[in-house]
Amino acid sequence: MYNQTLRPEKELVLCEDGTHTLFSKEFNEPYHSTKDGALHESLEKHVKPALSIHKNKCSLIILDICFGLGYNTFATIYYIKKYNLKTKVHILSPEFDEELISSLATFSYPSEFNSISHIIKAISQNGYYEDEQFKIEILLGDARKTVPQIKEKVDIVYQDAFSPTQNPLLWTREFFADIAKISKSDTILTTYSTAASIRLGLYENGFLIFVYYGEMTRYSTIASMKMLDNLEYIDMELKKVRNPTARSFRDEDYV
Repeated sequence: MYNQTLRPEKELVLCEDGTHTLFSKEFNEPYHSTKDGALHESLEKHVKPALSIHKNKCSLIILDICFGLGYNTFATIYYIKKYNLKTKVHILSPEFDEELISSLATFSYPSEFNSISHIIKAISQNGYYEDEQFKIEILLGDARKTVPQIKEKVDIVYQDAFSPTQNPLLWTREFFADIAKISKSDTILTTYSTAASIRLGLYENGFLIFVYYGEMTRYSTIASMKMLDNLEYIDMELKKVRNPTARSFRDEDYV
């Protein structure tokens, strides 16, 4: 399903928020929504809702799927530093494009990341960074293989792989089962996907489904292992009745 020959072929793309992303020829789509913008999308669909829901926790373990250009991880650090939060964060992020990781030190990131350029450089060189507040580990390899090996229980999952149509193996109910196994009783998962098949795959693994409305962006999905207040809840049982042909992605369809 993956094409290593095409993997190095990427083009720099300017997003509507003024930040840059890359277009992957292997997956035939950009790493971020060019309409929502790379930094804006990371903040509004992942970082802000996740840190808001878990604002009372003094430490967090985050699974960032997949690292790519690192916007979700770097936006998390940027946001915590900007608002002087004391939360300690350990981020684990699978990524199979080692060449991409090595190139990050020279990527055209937004000025918001200038203060963390030393972190970006360390990740680019070592795939690892650690100080008294932040610990980041790149898990080189296929996420389908590295995620089941994670020993820690995670608080947050940024489910931000290439789209289900282009990279279905990271959206199947079996992959979500691997995520559920390393989730806590209050783990939340953020994702841009609002497809019924993806929500079903999460629901079939114990996640409750909610709609999230970010600022000046398209709505997205939050999945949670427990009921959340002040978010629009989606009754998946009712959805199944109304759409009996809906079906989650399955490994058997793609392997």
